[in-house]
Parts: sequence; C-alpha cells; structure tokens
Amino acid sequence: MTIIRSLVFNAAFYLNLIIQMIIFTPYYFLSPRKQAWSVPKNWAKSNLWLQKIIVGADHHIDGLENIPDGPYICAAKHQSFWDTYAFLPHIADPVYILKRELTWIPLFGWYIQKMKMVPIDRGKRSAAMKTAVRGARKAVAENRQLMIYPEGTRTAPGAPPRYKYGVAHIYGELGIPVVPIAHNAGLYWPRRKFMRYPGVIRCRILPPIQPGLDNDAFLKKLEEVTEAACDELLIEAAKSDDPPPMPPTAIERLKELGVKI
Repeated sequence: MTIIRSLVFNAAFYLNLIIQMIIFTPYYFLSPRKQAWSVPKNWAKSNLWLQKIIVGADHHIDGLENIPDGPYICAAKHQSFWDTYAFLPHIADPVYILKRELTWIPLFGWYIQKMKMVPIDRGKRSAAMKTAVRGARKAVAENRQLMIYPEGTRTAPGAPPRYKYGVAHIYGELGIPVVPIAHNAGLYWPRRKFMRYPGVIRCRILPPIQPGLDNDAFLKKLEEVTEAACDELLIEAAKSDDPPPMPPTAIERLKELGVKI
C-alpha cells in the first residue's frame, strides 16, 4: 500500500502544482507581491494536506514563537523537497537564494521572478557570493526574510553535516538574527526517491542566533544547535510506535548516539 500511496501522492502533487499555476496565474501576476504570496502559500498548505490524506504523513512544528518580526535569516536543514515549501505559510515575505537555472523554467521561472528571488550561478562561487549578499541586502532593506539552506544541498538523515561558509559570510554582512530550523522530513520524503512514508514529520524552530558573533563562532553554533535538535528528532522517530525505514546514514548515526533500533 505504501508504494501505491506514494505513486498516487506524487501524481497528485504535480497535478496540484500544474492546476494551481494555471488557475491562479492571472491573479498572481496582477497582484502586488505581498498579496500574491497567498498563491504559493496556499499551494504549500494543499501539498501538506494531500500528503496527510493520501500518504498518512502529518507534520508538527514546535517553536513558532521563536520567529522574530522583521528581517531575519531562516537557516533550515535540507533533507527533502518537503522543506523547500513546508515553512512558507509561516514566513511573511521570504526571499530564496537559488540556482539561476530555476528561473529558466517556463511559467515556474516567471513565478520565481515575480517574487524577486536571488538567482545565482553556482559555477562562479565568488560572483555568486557577491550576488547573494547584494540580493540579501536589498531583501533586508525591504523588511523581508532570507531563506538559506546552510549545507547547500539535500543531505540524508544522520549524514555527517557539511555546513558551508556562505551562510556565515551573509550573517556577518547583514547583522540580523538567524533562525535555525531542524526537522526529520528526510525520513518520510527521502531525497532522490519516489517513496513517501506515513508518520509525523517533526520540525523544531530554534531560538534565533543574534548578530554580533564572529563568523566562525556563528557557524559553529549554528551547526551545533541544529544538529543536536536533528539528532533528537531522529531518535524520536526511531523510537516511535511505527518508525519509518531508516537509511544507512540514520542507522549509523543512531549507533553513534547509542540508540538501539
């Protein structure tokens, strides 16, 4: 049944995307940016609902009270496609730093450009960082929130962390709080796989890291608090009554933490 539910959900997910993009395109492009955000935010909510009723995967977010007002950097763990949209309903006016190739996709790329995202050329690291900082400064000036995935790419649950220095550089340049987000979505929506598993995806929005630390100290703290929370959520999932399948990285990490499964 899990395979069938996964197939049905994947079909419903992409069909939902196509239908909503077609139906709401006139409203989206004719509305002011902040008002137009209702379209992708409702799309995100509908995906969460589809995953719940088709797959049986609900989600729970702790720490919403830690989200500050005004501009901040949202530094989320990146385990799954799920975490690219699941937090949208809780962020007022987000700006994503993303690879420029996404803006070339017909219609989808136009949606991205409407929201004034920050596309970068990953092949040119120095130029990409300058573009990211310039775009981030503009976002802060407009009282927006910057969405960053510190590891840069999706990592499997339990895999050794590889936080890149880019987030620390932007933290030092902007002087605004950073809100770490830990979760275990990769257990229920694995990267590079079509399988979707039932259960409860648990997320934890951690207290903001305030500006003022030097870049190295900040990066160390960000990794420590995020990974500690991810370990706790991994253990919670492993000890649940109906745990999801554990990837090898998660099994190895649980062994390191002294957890028997």
